[in-house]
Amino acid sequence: MKKDTHMKLAFLQFCIFFLTALPTFAADGNEIIDMTRTGMGLFALVLFVAAYGLVIMEEKLHLRKSKPVIVAAGIIWVLVALAYQAMGRPDHAHGAILHNLTEYAELFLFLLAAMTYINALEERNAFRALRSWLVNKGFTLRTVFWMTGLLAFFISPVADNLTTALLMGAVAMAVGGSNTRFVVVACINIVVAANAGGAFSPFGDITTLMVWQKGKLSFFEFFAIFVPSVINWLIPAIFMSLAVPKEKPAVSDETVAMKLGARRIMALFLLTIVTAVSFHNFLHLPPAVGMMLGLGYLSFFSYWLKRTEHRLLSGDNPLDMTGHQHETFDLFRKIAKAEWDTLLFFYGVILCVGGLGQFGYLAITSNFMYNGLGHTSANVLVGILSAIIDNIPVMFAVLTMDPQMSHGQWLLVTLTAGVGGSLLSIGSAAGVALMGSARGIYTFGAHLKWTWAIALGYAASIAAHLFLNARYFTP
Repeated sequence: MKKDTHMKLAFLQFCIFFLTALPTFAADGNEIIDMTRTGMGLFALVLFVAAYGLVIMEEKLHLRKSKPVIVAAGIIWVLVALAYQAMGRPDHAHGAILHNLTEYAELFLFLLAAMTYINALEERNAFRALRSWLVNKGFTLRTVFWMTGLLAFFISPVADNLTTALLMGAVAMAVGGSNTRFVVVACINIVVAANAGGAFSPFGDITTLMVWQKGKLSFFEFFAIFVPSVINWLIPAIFMSLAVPKEKPAVSDETVAMKLGARRIMALFLLTIVTAVSFHNFLHLPPAVGMMLGLGYLSFFSYWLKRTEHRLLSGDNPLDMTGHQHETFDLFRKIAKAEWDTLLFFYGVILCVGGLGQFGYLAITSNFMYNGLGHTSANVLVGILSAIIDNIPVMFAVLTMDPQMSHGQWLLVTLTAGVGGSLLSIGSAAGVALMGSARGIYTFGAHLKWTWAIALGYAASIAAHLFLNARYFTP
C-alpha cells in the first residue's frame, strides 16, 4: 500500500514537472521563470482568453463580466502555485499574489468612495436636475449636440465616463425623441467626449487612476494632455455636427429640483478629491486612504441629513421629495448601490494579468513591444488594443511590465489607453452603457460608420502631444 502511494506521488510530481518544465532556464530568488511554452503556462493563457471572450459577449449572454474573470483568476493562481512549487519555490506565489491584492485593495477603496459619492448625488437628484434644465431650455438639436459633448468632456474628469455617458445620453434621447439620426451621432459624440475628458485627469478613468497610484506621473502632469484630449474630441465632433439638423425639438415642461444637501455633497466630493491628492503629493500615502477619509466626511454629513429629513418629514412642513418615496438619506444604501460587478471585474482582471505575468508572458510582450517596436509605436498600439479588448487589462499589463519610459511616454500611453476605446462602441464602458440604454439605435455598426473621423482625432491628438509636450520626453 505504501509502495503504491509512493509511486502515485512520484508520478504526480513527474507530471507537474513535465507540465512546468522550462524551455531554457530556471531562476532563483524573486525572479520570474519563463514558463510561456509549458503546459500550465499555455493553459493559463487559453483560460484567460476564454474568460475574456465571455466578457466581450456579456450583452448577448447576459452573463455578468465579473464572473468568468473571477473563476479564471482563481484557477490561474492555482497553476502558478503548482508550477513554482515544482521548481522548489513554494513561497513565490504567496508573495506575488499579495502584491496584486495590495494593488487591487487600493483601487477598490478609491473607487468605492467615489462611487458612493456619485450614488449620493444621483439620489439627491443632482443629475436629474441638470438633465431637466437642459431639456427645458429649448435649444436646437445642434446646440444640444455640442452642449452634451462639452458637458461630457468636463464632467468625466470628476465623475467616471460611464456615469457621464448615461447622464448625457439620457438628455440626447429625451431631446431627440424619434429622430434616430440625431440620437446616433449625439451618442457617439458623448462617448468620444467622455473618454477624452477622462484621459487628462487622474480621476477620469480607471487607467489614469492606476498610472497615478503607481507614481508614474504626478497629479498635475496629467493636465499636460488636456489640449490633445480636446483635439481628440473636437475633430470628430466637427465632422459629426454637420450631420445634425438645426431644427428645434418640442420643449418639456418637467422640472426637477435637487433635494436637501445636494450642493453640500458636491462640495464634500471636491474636498475629498483635494484630500486624496494631498495624501499622495504631500504625505506620500496612497490616494485611497484620502478617499476613505472623504467617505468619512460624507458619513458624518449623512447623519445630519438623516436626522434633519426625519424631523421635517414627521413635522407639519414635510420635505418635498419630488415624487419619490419619503425616505431619509442612508449612506450604507449608497455604498450598497456601488457597481459591484465592475469592482469584482477589476479583481479578476488584476489577478488574471498578474498570474500570466508569473508565467513570463508580460516580460515577452514587453520585450516585443517596447524593445522591438519602440516606445512610441508600442504606446500607440496600446490605444488600438484598448478598443478591441479593454483599456483596463491592457494598462494594467503595461504597468506590470513597467518599461523604462520618460514621462512623455507615460503621458502618451495614458492618452492612448484613455481615448483609444472610442474607436469602437465596445471599446469603453461609456460605449457599452449607451448601447444598452439606446438599444437598437446606437449600435456597433452605427458607431463604426464614424470610426474614420474618430481615428483622425486619435491620430491628431497623438501628434499634438508629441509636439506640445516634447519637453516631457527628455530623460
